[in-house]
Amino acid sequence: MTSFAATTGGADAAAAAAHARSGRSIGVVVPRLARFAEPLPLACGRVLPEFELAYETYGTLAADASNAVLICHALNASHHVAGHYAGEPDNVGWWDNMIGPGKPLDTDRFFVIGVNNLGSCFGSSGPSTVNPATGAPWGADFPLVTVEDWVDAQARLADRLGVRQFAAVMGGSLGGMQALSWAVRYPDRIRHALVIAAAPNLSAQNIAFNEVARQAILTDPDFHDGRFEAHGVKPRRGLRIARMIGHITYLSDEQMEDKFGRELRDGLKFSFAPEFQIESYLRHQGEKFAEYYDANTYLRITKALDYFDPASTAGGSLARALAPAVCRFLVVAFTTDWRFAPARSREIVKALVDNHRDVSYAEIAVPHGHDGFLLDDPQYLAVVGAYCDRIAAEGAGAAHAAPGAGAPGPGSG
Repeated sequence: MTSFAATTGGADAAAAAAHARSGRSIGVVVPRLARFAEPLPLACGRVLPEFELAYETYGTLAADASNAVLICHALNASHHVAGHYAGEPDNVGWWDNMIGPGKPLDTDRFFVIGVNNLGSCFGSSGPSTVNPATGAPWGADFPLVTVEDWVDAQARLADRLGVRQFAAVMGGSLGGMQALSWAVRYPDRIRHALVIAAAPNLSAQNIAFNEVARQAILTDPDFHDGRFEAHGVKPRRGLRIARMIGHITYLSDEQMEDKFGRELRDGLKFSFAPEFQIESYLRHQGEKFAEYYDANTYLRITKALDYFDPASTAGGSLARALAPAVCRFLVVAFTTDWRFAPARSREIVKALVDNHRDVSYAEIAVPHGHDGFLLDDPQYLAVVGAYCDRIAAEGAGAAHAAPGAGAPGPGSG
């Protein structure tokens, strides 16, 4: 096992956004939609008879398709990972500081794929897309999906793009869980897994936060059992509260204190209006979220988070659950992340070491909490960049399969 340690104050979100708009961006990108007519069995027991996946690609696929990297997104992100859309210079991909020419994941060397998960509201089949059986939006009828379902769908997309084996699968938070699932579910189709700010499962506290957020939506009078579109309304109040709850867990106490403290907006008013700056900030974040996000999607993606637990199918042993993985790993955690604390990442590392796997671990000291994986911390980007250099240096010759294995995992084409 190789271990990295890094300490830095990091940059704030504004600095990260400025970096994303710099000349090092890959520039204008175009979203695509892949349609699949083959049925997709789901973990819940239902089957999607057909489905669509929204995705974007950056860089050039090598002739032998050996340089492909899959990016898996977190809860409220999408396939728009890097660059910007024509005529929308401020619509920058959520990981643009990580991906592009000369950046840690260099698109002059790698062919990068960003994909939107099933059940999302950003283009892939989900509650807000049309159910081909009815001609109307799926809404509340869209099935519950899991991380494993997403990985199986992504494998279909890889087949469509001619990628038999990924150089790496990479993601932060819920995206890191997908990278971990790829390593177990399709061991012969991935050479490296970059698992960032993730956990092997959610703690009871994390499930509790998700449930409170879901209840805010489910008890909103405008929710109508998920059929709110038929009533011409949207459960904005529930979505606002859900986002406020979630946003608190993404930030560290240190960052909230430094950024807001007990600062008042305009003195004491002795009212329930937002008097403190932190109150105003959370309400602003909630309002923005409620305008663009789908309530049925929020319910399903938080449930997918809750359900993820590879050890549950291996008698509770994470080491046994990760035994099929044969790829190399980079696991990254952030010291102030209390949602997915470093101890949870170290559980993953220990399980991999117990299986004698090649794993590098970095614990980055930043003040940003869980959101640290999105920001422009130089030490964090340097660690990922150094690991990506290693991947590029290995090239196609590093491909390997599990001893005695060779058959693709479930859902492979």
